[in-house]
Amino acid sequence: MTAGPRARLVTSAAEIGAARWNALANPGGNAQPHPFTSHEFFLALEQSGSATARTGWQPAHLLLDDNSGLMPLYLKNHSQGEYVFDHAWADALERAGGDYYPKLQCAVPFTPVTGRRLLARDDAAREALLKAATAAMRQTGASSLHITFPTAEEWALAGRAGWLQRTGQQFHWDNRGYASFDEFLSELSSAKRKTLRKEREAVRAEGVEFDWLTGRDITEAHWDLFFRFYMDTGSRKWGRPYLTREFFSRIGDTMSGQILLVMAKRDGRTIAGALNLLGDGVLFGRNWGAIDYVPFLHFEACYYQAIDFAIAAKLKRVEAGAQGEHKLLRGYLPVPTYSAHAIAHPGLRRAVDEFLAAERAAVAEQMAELTRHAPFRKN
Repeated sequence: MTAGPRARLVTSAAEIGAARWNALANPGGNAQPHPFTSHEFFLALEQSGSATARTGWQPAHLLLDDNSGLMPLYLKNHSQGEYVFDHAWADALERAGGDYYPKLQCAVPFTPVTGRRLLARDDAAREALLKAATAAMRQTGASSLHITFPTAEEWALAGRAGWLQRTGQQFHWDNRGYASFDEFLSELSSAKRKTLRKEREAVRAEGVEFDWLTGRDITEAHWDLFFRFYMDTGSRKWGRPYLTREFFSRIGDTMSGQILLVMAKRDGRTIAGALNLLGDGVLFGRNWGAIDYVPFLHFEACYYQAIDFAIAAKLKRVEAGAQGEHKLLRGYLPVPTYSAHAIAHPGLRRAVDEFLAAERAAVAEQMAELTRHAPFRKN
């Protein structure tokens, strides 16, 4: 039996470098790859001070020495900014006299978007990453390692390797070849169609207009405005928004071709904005904020404008972020999300395994029930 490749922990995305990282993240050389696996996105998070040891996201990226695989990895002392909640697990271990933190997190910080987490050339390298990850857990003294929002294939591979498997759900809009928003509306039931039209008309009646900004049309002045909206709304919802002002400048400089900034204006004054990223034929809704209250403005800026853009650009899907059953009414249907977990403490591992079996069944049942209440006309 031959030994697999050795692995090491690397303390920054900068040390790995764009060429090596992106060769693994985008092996097909796609001109518009998945935005949240790119070196540019991780580098912006780290160098802007958004994801650093100071904020509780200490980079510890796992790299195979033969450059055949990479796992974006962070050593963490809290469970914030992950969107897959393990606070009850932390409480249980601490009540039993153990330490849940530090833990290792394989994730895109602050980004609940499904994508590849085992950036590797083949299944052999992916299996080597999973094996090396459990060794890294012991090496760092972490209580556990969590892979959040991997692909279904990676989730299955981790399950076969003995990792605990968890499911969740999000709401995505699928483009069925629509030529216009009205054609999409025509597939909804009469009552739901009237609701969406009423919401859109209410925003227009307030005199709100929208600009779609992409590429080099997005200036630092636009980022200044958007950051103000992000901070105002985020401070009221979460207490402390995660992303720094510098982060937006950095992605604007290095990823401008994959950004859609939807800006809302009223009476010549910009009052709200929604940030989206593009890649793999998908529009990913990320952050939003507003400084004026307008009824239904959030739905219009984040959901309906995204659908309009996806139809115009012939994109296959809009992914509208975490949670939110209110999206169902607006044509966004439930889809499963995944996570995989390695836990060192035998007692906690057994308890979590039992909990996840029941949770997976509950999530499947809820998704089926939500699908039955989808707004589309019944044939």
